[in-house]
Amino acid sequence: MSVSRSVYLIRSGCLLTRWRQFPVDLQTRSNTAIYCSRLCSSASPDKMAARIPDPDVIFASDDEKTFQFQSGLPSLPVPDLQNTLRKYLDSVKPHVTPEEYTRTESIVHQFGSGVGQELQQKLQNKAQNSRNWLEKWWEDMAYFEGRYPIAPLVNLGGLFPYANHCYPAKAGTQIERAGMILHYTLKFWELIRKERLKSEKDNKGKRLCMSQFKRAFNTCRIPGVNKDRLLSYFLTDSQGTSPGHLTVMCKGHIFVFDAVDADGEILTPPAIQSQLQRIKDKCDNQPEGLGLGALTAEERTTWAKTRNQLAALHPNNYTNLELIQSSIINVALDDNQPKDNSEMFYVTLAGNPVNRWFDKSNTFVFYENGLGAANCDHAPCDGMMFVTMLLYTDLHIMRCKGQWKGTKEIHEQPLPVELEFHVNDNILSAIEHAKMVYKTSADNLVCLTREYTKYGKTFLRSKNLHPSTHMQMALQYTYYKMYKKPAPTYETATTRRYFHARTETLRSCTQEALDWSKAMLDPTVKDETRKQLYLVATSKHNRLMEDAKHLKGCDRHLLGLSCIAREESLRTPDLYQDPAFTRSGGGGNFVLSTSFAGYTPTSGAVAPMVEHGYGIFYRIGHDRIVPIITMWKSSPETDSAKFCELLFQSLDEMGDLFNISQSKL
Repeated sequence: MSVSRSVYLIRSGCLLTRWRQFPVDLQTRSNTAIYCSRLCSSASPDKMAARIPDPDVIFASDDEKTFQFQSGLPSLPVPDLQNTLRKYLDSVKPHVTPEEYTRTESIVHQFGSGVGQELQQKLQNKAQNSRNWLEKWWEDMAYFEGRYPIAPLVNLGGLFPYANHCYPAKAGTQIERAGMILHYTLKFWELIRKERLKSEKDNKGKRLCMSQFKRAFNTCRIPGVNKDRLLSYFLTDSQGTSPGHLTVMCKGHIFVFDAVDADGEILTPPAIQSQLQRIKDKCDNQPEGLGLGALTAEERTTWAKTRNQLAALHPNNYTNLELIQSSIINVALDDNQPKDNSEMFYVTLAGNPVNRWFDKSNTFVFYENGLGAANCDHAPCDGMMFVTMLLYTDLHIMRCKGQWKGTKEIHEQPLPVELEFHVNDNILSAIEHAKMVYKTSADNLVCLTREYTKYGKTFLRSKNLHPSTHMQMALQYTYYKMYKKPAPTYETATTRRYFHARTETLRSCTQEALDWSKAMLDPTVKDETRKQLYLVATSKHNRLMEDAKHLKGCDRHLLGLSCIAREESLRTPDLYQDPAFTRSGGGGNFVLSTSFAGYTPTSGAVAPMVEHGYGIFYRIGHDRIVPIITMWKSSPETDSAKFCELLFQSLDEMGDLFNISQSKL
């Protein structure tokens, strides 16, 4: 569907019948989010609710099944070796001297004409017997083999957008809002269970892999002594019965209750609120609980050994662990009252670990003042799965103005059950040790988010500029302005057009972006020249993004070749030991770790990849750009407040540049 067509349908008021006539892609959902964000900022709550499209019309289908197109998706291709090496060399240029580049070029050419060809052939042989040759390697290398704690180092944090319209911070609303949000989240879970969630498409109409949606719920990471693994208990209706309970953590205690009644219906918001209130009342009238969740913040081998001890102590412990692992989502009732989004990001990523189960694919955190957020394990899913889920829920909340319109009657239901664990002194000591390990990283993390409101998607599109590419250029310019050197940069590119594929790295610090950044700081360069250099850099960036979506970057292919070498017990090729490999970001050494959360009101954050780096997620609205910047306090080099200030200055300069240039044309 074209942009103009989708906006017309929303504004015409006819979408309840006419939306069904068109395939819904990510662009359409993005347009819906932009439209709704405009309503939030300009319309009264009554007008806003009346004009919000029905989420089930946008997201659900009775004509096709969620996973029916999976078998028709193309298998993950093996990229051309020489193209990968050219891409890699191009990405190295900004970060090395001419002499260093000549040395790296020689190493790469030797690799390409020697051992690289041997590894390429082995990779091609492997791919002949696999729909996705990268899948297991990626999960192992990126997530499961690491022995470091996953929180706050790896997990994602995302804020619920409801505070921007229906649910601003307000004391005494925690339980009521949690009931509403959980109800509509469970309706989304039900859409996937019944395979009614529409299969997504990219902006060119290509089907996208939907497999990650099966792991967004009823899924948990299990620690291993040498390597973690993922357990998913989720089943579609056609496959069988999925566990239908929630786990709730409050003041160190853990409870479970069924979110689906005896007739298979999702509990209403009043019924969920009733259960949550019982839990909160009980916790308010007893001492702090065991705080077992803190163990999930421990170093992975240590947690695995402790978990094995815990499960062996008593049969009930194993049963309780299974209940936590298999629950639809984990819910945390948190005593914090974050005063702004920066603080909410921090307490979501690095808050009290006794009320988290960091291994769960989804932990929803509801704060005392009614705000909410999610802490998510990155292993099962990428961030856009959660963005889709939150957009669906957000539209429902806007349509009902945050108030439940259905029955207030609460049918009799079993009381929540507190999970009682049998522990000994070793387990108690392990909990305390885990808290100390976690505190070291949590105290070191800084989260900052501010809104740039001088322009957004509308202005940038009016200049025929890609909004996310514009932001990437701003990040490159800002880092160079602040440090007088380029930053190896990771930008997420989705490869979901292939079977079970996830992401490729777009190395967005290009020589073209660096040349433009230098020109912006050179007072002798004219605006028209700066504009032309900008257009050259953005054109290069857009080509790289399109290539990356087809797995024609360099990082995933180079990873596959190194994994083949490891499996064959071959010597690590010189390419991977060359300083230029690390200096350009290889091996997870990207100084800027960036991702675009889309044109929705949902935003997310992750910790930086390296101590002297920044994590920068951003969302773009019709009239604003909202970065979320993280850093480590321990680095003397980083300053998130200064970086954000310079970033906004960069956006000012870039906006002025195009206003001036446009007027001269």
